[in-house]
Amino acid sequence: MSYNKSTMKKLIIIPAFNEEVNIERTVENIKKDAPGFDYVIINDCSTDSTRKICEEKGYRVVNLPINLGIGGAVQTGYKYALRHDYDVVVQVDGDGQHDPKYLEMMFDELCDKELDMVIGSRFIAKEGFQSSMIRRVGIIYFTKLIKLLTGVTITDPTSGLRMVNRKVIEMFVKDYPKDYPEPESVVAIIKRGCDVREIPVIMKQRQGGVSSISPFKSVYYMIKVTLAIVIEKIR
Repeated sequence: MSYNKSTMKKLIIIPAFNEEVNIERTVENIKKDAPGFDYVIINDCSTDSTRKICEEKGYRVVNLPINLGIGGAVQTGYKYALRHDYDVVVQVDGDGQHDPKYLEMMFDELCDKELDMVIGSRFIAKEGFQSSMIRRVGIIYFTKLIKLLTGVTITDPTSGLRMVNRKVIEMFVKDYPKDYPEPESVVAIIKRGCDVREIPVIMKQRQGGVSSISPFKSVYYMIKVTLAIVIEKIR
């Protein structure tokens, strides 16, 4: 597959649930540091002022009528991208952790090497926020599990900063994991012959609000995603 970078339409999906503290900063940073990208906020039935802020600021937003969770919100973004004929989609979380200054670099990597997915990894250069200890243990575990099942090393399998081409957009519109989707969806596309690479990025700590993954949920996360990855591999 060859890419004509000058004519490609690029979209940023911003999944947001109760991100009133972060959403304005996230969008304004995108406008400043990634002006070649369009964006859409997928407001996942927030109960705070996220929707009000988006509407008052005139941001492009899709307001979901019920809470779908991160997987459902991101898949809604992929459906939006396909409906509006985008060639490239990248996820930037609404919590301020992802720096949009890396998006053009990811786009160049995707196109110049004719890749299907580019992941921004905090664990290549090992700079910036490296996640909490319990999550770091989980990340190492999933890196080893994915390597065992696919032969591919993904150093940051839980990274939400992921850019994909049109082929993967179409795959994710049809089938996308609902809970904690990043590791499972990476295995799914590698299994289908897609070329996935990582580039080093620096991520920030959450700029405000509360993460949805508690220590108790981290244990559930590891068990559930392990089962999902194994099933995805063998089906």
